[in-house]
Amino acid sequence: MSGEFFEGNELPLDNELPLDPGAAAPERPGRPGRQAAAPVDPALAARYAEVVEEILARTPEHMPEPTLHRVRRVMALMGDPQRAFPMIHLTGTNGKTSTTRMVERILREMGLRTGRFTSPHLHDMRERISLDGEPIGIEAFLAAYDDVMPFVEMVDGESLAHEDERRRVRMTYFEVVVCLAFAAFADSPVDVAVVEVGLGGVWDATSVADGTVAVVTPISIDHTRLLGSTVEEIATEKAGIIKEGAIAIVGVQEAEAMAVLVERCDEVGARLEAEGVTIGVLSREVAVGGQQISVRGLAGDYTDLFLPLFGEHQAHNAALAIAAVEAFVGGGEQHITDEVLRGGLAGATSPGRLEIVRRSPTVIVDAAHNPAGVEALVEAVRESFTFTRLVGLLAVLEDKDVEPMIRSLEPILDHVVVSRTTSPRAIRPARLGELVAEYFGEDRVTVVDALPDALDVAAGLADEGGVAGAVLATGSVTTAAEVRELLGVTTT
Repeated sequence: MSGEFFEGNELPLDNELPLDPGAAAPERPGRPGRQAAAPVDPALAARYAEVVEEILARTPEHMPEPTLHRVRRVMALMGDPQRAFPMIHLTGTNGKTSTTRMVERILREMGLRTGRFTSPHLHDMRERISLDGEPIGIEAFLAAYDDVMPFVEMVDGESLAHEDERRRVRMTYFEVVVCLAFAAFADSPVDVAVVEVGLGGVWDATSVADGTVAVVTPISIDHTRLLGSTVEEIATEKAGIIKEGAIAIVGVQEAEAMAVLVERCDEVGARLEAEGVTIGVLSREVAVGGQQISVRGLAGDYTDLFLPLFGEHQAHNAALAIAAVEAFVGGGEQHITDEVLRGGLAGATSPGRLEIVRRSPTVIVDAAHNPAGVEALVEAVRESFTFTRLVGLLAVLEDKDVEPMIRSLEPILDHVVVSRTTSPRAIRPARLGELVAEYFGEDRVTVVDALPDALDVAAGLADEGGVAGAVLATGSVTTAAEVRELLGVTTT
């Protein structure tokens, strides 16, 4: 890491645990019985690193195979561990991870033992599988791996021997991690699992389990190669998580998407509760460190709640999360106690989502990676921050609809430093710089190939604006993750 900017400028972040296998975890306030974690044995850490490499060597998660056969087969061989616990299942285009984290946090505040599955991870694969809000421990992860892999290898063998050449493929990276999660949740055991899909819904590996509650955040265009090129086609894929007899909590949707979701609910006998009809945000105002919101839930209204997350979109995510918890614990008829809800929302975090990771100058990271996500980011920045100079640090993946993202960012950024992450899918900086210059002009664009150097340059440009200058690093989950890591923030 180069540049003076990185020296002695760490921003302490409360209530977070290090994922470095050899690091000791700080004691967390407010949760009795939690002790600092002991350092991990080096041999155990080394084996964990080997296992992660073995999993990563499989087909990447952005190249899924459209079948549930392999995961279902592994689950059946293991005795169907995914049926050992009730599940809240979440999909959508944007907001899935934040909403998942809020749901899990409220349930944990109720005293329930929780499992949480999210993707992708920022720094460590164990982030995807959380128990009681903490990334699964290395020993538990390896135990799940040892339990699952004999069955994965059996299914791999069956697949590779299949008479149909198209089905001669090993289980993918994502499929294996889903199997690990369900095995870990069953072994724990958890009272409830809160599970975010990886991609879509119908063919997503998490769909081998049936959610008693299905949450659908707003649907927009993304992953067109895999999900379809229209909102209607994408909604059809995502509607697959709504199972027979479930309660479906649905965020505000375009008309075409809502029609698909209504039809799916009718088809499987699911109960539909839609934002803007039976649930929703009643009011909100910006507050120091977040916002104050009032929400209408299924069982009543909840007023003057503090949410330590920025942006109107997070208020809507909170409304969906509250309704999902109400649907799960009492079929929508049981009011969440004031103490539980205030504690749950006040403890909500969403790493990599409009997250301040450094001061002097301020550095904010956001994982927005599609036009709808960037639009929400821009509105949140306008509402919540008053910087005299805002410098963008932009790195985007090749398969994204980048020009609408650039157009949305132009009004709020004084200058853009274009770079790339370590992802092999990243757009080359020179090419991205050309695209950005079309909207910003060449005098407002700087191209820096290496991300650490780009962060230094962006910080220097932000400092030209005085004490209120800031850097906004965005464009992909990988961008947010790698900037966090460069600044020494590797906790979630």
